[in-house]
Amino acid sequence: MIGKRANRVKHATSLLQSWVFPLHFEGSVYSFLERRLTEHVREFLHRTYAIDMPRIVVESPPRIELGEFALPLAFELAKQLRKAPRKIAEEIVVGIGSIAGFSKFEVAGAGYINAYLDRGYTAAAMLAGDAARSAAVPPGKVLVEHSSINPNKAAHIGHLRNAILGDTFVRLLRFAHREVDVQNYIDNTGVQVADVIVGFLHLEKKSRTEIEQLTREPRFDYYCWDVYARVSHWYAEDKANLQARADTLHAIEAGNNETAAVAELISTAVLRRHLETMARLDIEYDFLPRESEILHLHFWDAAFAKLKEAGVLTYETSGKNQGCWVMRRAGTLKVETLPGSEVTSADPLSEEDQKVIVRSNGTVGYVGKDIAYHMWKFGLLGRDFGYHKFFRYSDGHQCWISAMESDSDHPHFGDVAEIYNVIDTRQAEAQNTVIEALRELGHNEAADHYTHFSYEMVALTPRCAAQLGYEISDEDKKRSWIEVSGRKGFGVKADDLLDRLIASAREEVDARHQELSEEDRAGISRQIAIGALRYFMLKFTKATVIAFDFKEALSFEGETGPYVQYAIVRASNIFRKGGLDPDQFFQQAQSLPSPELTKHFSGESGDELWSLWLTSAKTSQIVEQCIATAEPAYMAKHAFQLAQAFNTFYHRHPILSEPDTARKQFLLATAAVVRRELIKSLATMGIGSPAVM
Repeated sequence: MIGKRANRVKHATSLLQSWVFPLHFEGSVYSFLERRLTEHVREFLHRTYAIDMPRIVVESPPRIELGEFALPLAFELAKQLRKAPRKIAEEIVVGIGSIAGFSKFEVAGAGYINAYLDRGYTAAAMLAGDAARSAAVPPGKVLVEHSSINPNKAAHIGHLRNAILGDTFVRLLRFAHREVDVQNYIDNTGVQVADVIVGFLHLEKKSRTEIEQLTREPRFDYYCWDVYARVSHWYAEDKANLQARADTLHAIEAGNNETAAVAELISTAVLRRHLETMARLDIEYDFLPRESEILHLHFWDAAFAKLKEAGVLTYETSGKNQGCWVMRRAGTLKVETLPGSEVTSADPLSEEDQKVIVRSNGTVGYVGKDIAYHMWKFGLLGRDFGYHKFFRYSDGHQCWISAMESDSDHPHFGDVAEIYNVIDTRQAEAQNTVIEALRELGHNEAADHYTHFSYEMVALTPRCAAQLGYEISDEDKKRSWIEVSGRKGFGVKADDLLDRLIASAREEVDARHQELSEEDRAGISRQIAIGALRYFMLKFTKATVIAFDFKEALSFEGETGPYVQYAIVRASNIFRKGGLDPDQFFQQAQSLPSPELTKHFSGESGDELWSLWLTSAKTSQIVEQCIATAEPAYMAKHAFQLAQAFNTFYHRHPILSEPDTARKQFLLATAAVVRRELIKSLATMGIGSPAVM
């Protein structure tokens, strides 16, 4: 972790910007060669056996000596062709002949086909950035909705997981050339907003003028955090106090009254604070649809008419749901064929299978409004929002908000081909109900392209809770994690967490790099802290409960963001010490001929080096995997494994002291390739690459 010249910071900053805003997709040599292989096999099957196989499974062999790809399709074809799998595999190997980019094909075991890449050809293509073409980009726009924080108090650590997951998925989609709209749904008429309004009006006894003055305070959302917790205690003291919530909700929904005006004032001020908090993580939004406009622009009325006309909703005249409009709960439809007939009959809708959409008092529930909102997303509602400019980011990007009327120059939102909703796993039933409604309306294609991007909660380790100043019981100290609660006021505010992480990183940077300017040290500290937080939130699969811990997140060792960042710093230092610019060298290395590269990949040492190049070649394939599975953790794992492999390479090969000029050039090319892919991998996760650490 050495570095003496501050101008390296400027170089690293420009480099980071070139990779993060925007990401340029060059395609993947590895993925391209895999597609080339399957296309040749598919053509042979059609020509020889008159078999069309749209999807050919390609696996990775367990060891590099067995090649780069393994095809088990002979086992799948054995029954159809009435031949032994090994015989089929042998016929395929002979029939496909030679393929550019591959050195050989072998039949292994009972019928596997192992494919071996031409290492020199592949390495030269990686240096040239020549993937010939990338996979076809699906048509249509993608909508990713994430964050969706209730505008009633400061954002907390759980909201950060949602926002980081969503923002990373947006970056992955854009890396793959998809057009993406980023939306942040604002529930400004719900219970949480009503509760904080109750706090200001009934507990604080604040006037509208006094509240307006408070909203101008730097961290007004912190004030609301405390008010919200107090209201929860007030309700617990006397259940009669809950009437204040009901009255406030009614006033907000009705609009055009003092309570509604206060709600608009507070929710808008808190929303601005949320955008400022997320901007610290380089998270931006395109559009902020608010529930107030969904109500006042009568989105639900339009959806209600369509749902009734299609028979999706039924009116209950008896039972516990008498007077309600209900639909079938998702996953309960059972269809049976009547005896002696081709006619099918669905089970009658029992009370247990009913989902109430409109209550007996005429108010529509959350799910009903969500159905209308998602019909708008897919362009199926026949209505639209008004749009106003709301927030401009430091990079000039304009964020829009829903309104009753539109600015004349507003962009077009909605009418998308695919939807990803980043919402925690507890909302699974509500999400499935919306999908079910789309299907029953006959919009199966829309339902098929609706993904609930679910995730588990974020908790705190007992050590982290103690570091934040919370008193924890002896029993809690023995737990692996402690659940946070906004209503109880127990949790980590997002800005506090960021401040703490940046301060911790700053201590290390100040101790190691006093020669750098104040501005440079501050910038590097921020990159390390943001990298630590984002990587920590991404390295766990979405279905895992995260127990956040400061020490673990900021560690320079193990599976952490700083560990991967330091691998990039280490690679950059090789070129700095050699008096070389890594980007210029990378361009020069493109002239290395394939035969020259091939000779360095032979023998045991060559296998090790080839494995490093091969791992580097898989970045774009990992992007495709992340998108296909809606799981960004694969990219975090890839970046860590590549950093690990590079560190092993770094210790085994003293590059700058290598006496053989040709081999030295090859080793430098290896470092340049890995450095590029590490920067690219971190950029897809919104993580920068510091100049020094």
